[in-house]
Amino acid sequence: MNNKLYVGNLSYDTGEAKLRELFEKAGAIRSVAIPLDRMTNQPRGFAFVEMETPADALKAIKLCNGQEVDGREIKVNEAKPPEDRGAGGDRGARRSNNRW
Repeated sequence: MNNKLYVGNLSYDTGEAKLRELFEKAGAIRSVAIPLDRMTNQPRGFAFVEMETPADALKAIKLCNGQEVDGREIKVNEAKPPEDRGAGGDRGARRSNNRW
């Protein structure tokens, strides 16, 4: 089990303090991150909470998943590692063997 949790279906009004208050009931928190939209600089409706231990993370999932926070039922599960999106900028490089 990973220590990092994905917290989805968050209200745009939910801040770090409220998440810390909720997740501290499960154990020690290492970090809380609420990603912002690049264009609007507003929260994107999800967060990542990193617990101190895998046991704390599992307890947090059991305690927090389905809880109502700021009028929304949040979803809490183990965060998946980010997908490799490739280097980007080389869109045509893979077509070099194609003949037109």
